Amino acid sequence: MRTLRPYFCIFLVVLLLSCGKTTDKKTEQTSAETPETETQAEVEEKNVILFFGNSLTAGMGLELSEAFPARIQQRLDSLGYDYEVVNAGLSGETTASGKNRIDWVLNQNVDVFVLELGANDGLRGIPIEETRENLQDIINTVRAKTPETKIILAGMQIPPNMGENYTTDFRNIFPELAEKNDVALIPFLLEGVAGDPELNQQDGIHPTAEGYKIVADNVWGVLKDNLVKKGGNS
Repeated sequence: MRTLRPYFCIFLVVLLLSCGKTTDKKTEQTSAETPETETQAEVEEKNVILFFGNSLTAGMGLELSEAFPARIQQRLDSLGYDYEVVNAGLSGETTASGKNRIDWVLNQNVDVFVLELGANDGLRGIPIEETRENLQDIINTVRAKTPETKIILAGMQIPPNMGENYTTDFRNIFPELAEKNDVALIPFLLEGVAGDPELNQQDGIHPTAEGYKIVADNVWGVLKDNLVKKGGNS
C-alpha cells in the first residue's frame, strides 16, 4: 500500500538529476537490470484504489498498517485481486481543503476513488450547503479528469450536539449525493464502531485497531462490487 508523502517529490527530483549522470558503464549493465525493470512495470500496471479522506482514512493515533486502507490491501492480496491501495488521508481535512488538493492527488491513474470527507465539516458546524457543494465539486473533478474511475462515497454521521436539524441534514448529504451522481454509497463508515468506548481511542472519535477491523468490513461490503479480478471476473 502506498501513501502520499511530500518527501516523494524531493526523491523524484533527486532521482531525475541522478539519471542525467548516466555513464557508459550503466548502459553495459542494462541486461542485468532487465528483471528489475520488468518488476517495476508490473507494479505500475496494477489497478489503483485511492482512499481520499481525513484522519479516519489516515489512521490517526495508530500505525498506518492498522488503518482501514491497509486492511483493505491485505484482503485484496489474500483474495487474489490485482489492486494497489493508496492512502491519501490527511488529518484535519475538510471538504474545502480536500477540494483544493484533489487535482494534485489525481496525478496518477485511479480505478476506484473512495471519498471519505465531511466529518470535520460537521464537527465544526460548517453550513450544510457548503459541505454538499464541496463534495459535489470533488466528484465533478474526478469525473472530468478520469471519467472511467469508479467513485464510492463514504457516508458519515455526527453527534446530535449541533442540533437535530443540522444533524439530520448532515446525514442526508451523503445518500442524496450518491443518488444524484449515481455512485456507490457506504451508508455509514463507522457503523458498529461509533459510540462504542471499547472500539474508539480516548478522543471518542477515532477507532482503535479493533474498531478499524469493523470499518474495513463496512468498506469492503461496498468496495468488492466495484472490483475486477484478473481475467475480468468480479
